[in-house]
Amino acid sequence: MRIDFLGLQAFLSIAERGSFQRAAAHLNLSQTALSHRMRKFEADLGVKLLTRTTRQVTLSAAGLELMPKARKILDEIETSFERLRQIGEHRQERIAIGCLPTLANHYIPRLLKELGGRYPEMAVKIYDNSSEEIADLVQSGAAEFGITIVSANRIDLDIKPLFKEPFVLVCPSDHPLARQKHVNLAELVHVPLVRISPQAGNRALIDDALASRRDTLLWRYEVQRLSTAVNMVAAGLGLTIVPRLALDAAGMPGVKAVPLRNPGIVRTLGLLTKRGTSLSPPAESLARLIESRLKAEK
Repeated sequence: MRIDFLGLQAFLSIAERGSFQRAAAHLNLSQTALSHRMRKFEADLGVKLLTRTTRQVTLSAAGLELMPKARKILDEIETSFERLRQIGEHRQERIAIGCLPTLANHYIPRLLKELGGRYPEMAVKIYDNSSEEIADLVQSGAAEFGITIVSANRIDLDIKPLFKEPFVLVCPSDHPLARQKHVNLAELVHVPLVRISPQAGNRALIDDALASRRDTLLWRYEVQRLSTAVNMVAAGLGLTIVPRLALDAAGMPGVKAVPLRNPGIVRTLGLLTKRGTSLSPPAESLARLIESRLKAEK
């Protein structure tokens, strides 16, 4: 099947801006040309992607399904074209990596500054995404490597374990549990808790460790990001269970991390690469810096 990339670009620009006028300006097209491109794209697919009124543009069910896939396709194409352009014109080095948000906040800025001494003209794109998204990025080649949770590996990806990180209970500094050396699960049965979304890799590790006992806990709030959970603890809304580095990365005053026992929960972080490929010299240097820094945490 022939892929209409111009139509895909037109659809995504309209969907993201909610306006034919703004999308046409972004693409440097007339509204007439953009409308023609969009009609042709929908005709080729045989479905309506957009509903246009005098006041707004909305997505159909088919449009809602296509939008995230279209963004992923165009991001990958843009990354591939940029790599080829850099090679062809011998311009500055450019790398892209995937990294869990907690590590991106806590380690990456300092390590990039160190790496800048070796590659002063290097440009770096960081995908601070979930573990599943990082695996997709490395598999597609959009990211040269990923620093992520070690889990069931895909057949075309290699992962090298680097560091075992414990989960901790985060509570306000003046909470009674903050004075303890460790906390057992039984002590949390009637305590309001903030949990992480099922889409996050950390949630699966917590649920697996707690097993059936997780249903006895009082999960009052659910959030998407670890940093949000820590902020909710600081606001006095409940306690949460997060990897230790998440608390370091948040740098939140007024909260304290207490080790967990019975059960203890641990995640393993590792270096994810695509099987059969080699890293560029700057990516290799950055990967080695990250590996050295994480191993120093042991």
